[in-house]
Amino acid sequence: MNQQHKILIANRGEIAVRIIQACKDLNIQSVAVYADDDIESLHVKLADEAWALSGITAKETYLNIPRLIEIAQKSQASMIHPGYGFLSERAEFAQAVVDAGLIWIGPTAQSIEKLGDKIEARKIAASVGAPLVQGTDQPLQNAQEAVNFAQQYGLPIAIKAAYGGGGRGLKVAWQLEEVASLYESAVREAISAFGRGECFVEQYLDQPRHIEAQVIADQQGHVVVVGTRDCSLQRRNQKLVEEAPAPFIGDEIYQQIIQASCNICRAANYVGAGTVEYLLSRDGRLSFLEVNTRLQVEHPVTEQTSGLDLVAEQIAIALGQPLSIQETPKVQGHSIEFRINAEDPARGFIPAFGKIEKFNPPFGLGVRLDSGVVTGSQVSSHFDSLMAKLIISGPTREIALQRARRALSAFEIEGVASVLAFHQTVVNEADFVNEFKVHTRWIEQDLKADFQVTPRTKLNQNKGLQRYQIEIDGKLHEVGLPQGLLGSISTTTSAVDTSPVIQAQLNDVVAPINGIISKWMVQPDQWVEQGEVIAIMEAMKMEIQVLAHQAGHIKNLVEITQSYQADHKLAEIIPL
Repeated sequence: MNQQHKILIANRGEIAVRIIQACKDLNIQSVAVYADDDIESLHVKLADEAWALSGITAKETYLNIPRLIEIAQKSQASMIHPGYGFLSERAEFAQAVVDAGLIWIGPTAQSIEKLGDKIEARKIAASVGAPLVQGTDQPLQNAQEAVNFAQQYGLPIAIKAAYGGGGRGLKVAWQLEEVASLYESAVREAISAFGRGECFVEQYLDQPRHIEAQVIADQQGHVVVVGTRDCSLQRRNQKLVEEAPAPFIGDEIYQQIIQASCNICRAANYVGAGTVEYLLSRDGRLSFLEVNTRLQVEHPVTEQTSGLDLVAEQIAIALGQPLSIQETPKVQGHSIEFRINAEDPARGFIPAFGKIEKFNPPFGLGVRLDSGVVTGSQVSSHFDSLMAKLIISGPTREIALQRARRALSAFEIEGVASVLAFHQTVVNEADFVNEFKVHTRWIEQDLKADFQVTPRTKLNQNKGLQRYQIEIDGKLHEVGLPQGLLGSISTTTSAVDTSPVIQAQLNDVVAPINGIISKWMVQPDQWVEQGEVIAIMEAMKMEIQVLAHQAGHIKNLVEITQSYQADHKLAEIIPL
């Protein structure tokens, strides 16, 4: 690799750390960027340089294309890696990077435009004979068109953001009367997450598995499927557990996935790392889902089972070098990734925020940890809840699972809620371990487990030497001073909720999540039934339903567009 290159990482958290590590392996300088909440984050500390994005929200920071280009030029970076999420699948960002004279680490803006538009991607898939379910070939104009599709082709249907990804802007309708409201919800969520609200619909395979193919392609025209993955364990259409290779699929399905994925990428003149995703029904029906034109969160399981460094391959491809492999590599054992999110399984996997009081990960044979946090790190309410990824590998799936049980039982996280209890349960569930009956709605429909609610905790005050972050012309510098020397200056850079847990009364409707009330679905004094959706809260660009905990007249509704903490009183329901 050319040592004079410098890579700006237009991202945060564990993926930024992962890319920084690849840069160190390749002897390339790395440049981190950070929102205000991220000033003390791990990726900021590990990069060779760190520059302020000067803002709080994603729109102000990691989605701010002019600011990112400006920092790249100020820092004299020659390349930009977008990671995943944020701007990684935005064609306008890829083009802006190239127009600024920088090297974009990813597919061309044209490929992103083609495949990022899910309707266009369906057309490409159909043109090469890839398996497909029925779907609309144009964005819907209104909710009635979604209803008409459901009446013509039957339920369930998937309402999907045309320019979305990561499960956001995706709603599955199982009953005709909910189609219209779910369409409107998908549009709102798509606008919030991606800035565009166009949606389309397609048939939804009931209880399908989610299978995907990791693809890499160079500028010389070589396209290789590195391997397959199963990502069926999901909540809210977002993955929690992924493994490679995809287990329990026959050779015919495997070959179909490999061939269709190569054909789709060739037809789109694809360059870089990408993922072609499919749904596999219980009766063996395979259907193309979408193409993610970026590195996936779950890429480590493919790295573990292929021996390939996918980030290093991305960088080499961007520099015009050919792929290091020319065909699908032989599978090396089995690998399972557990996403370690700051979410509370007992509360329906709602995100949790605050300071991590203890982060003590496991270690030993077969254990890899890709982390964006350490003890003392802050989990911001403005961004995704992913803290780290635990990747467990072994020569067989059975051995990997046994190592996973050992590693998960040793993992300690305190201060914020986490999904550790869920993972510890899953690795002992027969549906997952032996029979593999899991599907994309298995968690909601079939998992029978009681998880203990994680209590909120207070912030511990630091003692001794305090390190202060100082920005000079946007670039971050650090000085260490005895604590208390600067008097009233705060020793923390992010607001932390130190209030005690609110004691809810029997009739109180409480917030299920830290977020904003975006819409009340009911009027004051209206009669509501138990389980009825009474409000919509937004957090991390996703919509969460607030449900009535009992039947009665609803009163004392709080104001919309305001931010409320989990367990805050939102209204009262007075029974007869």
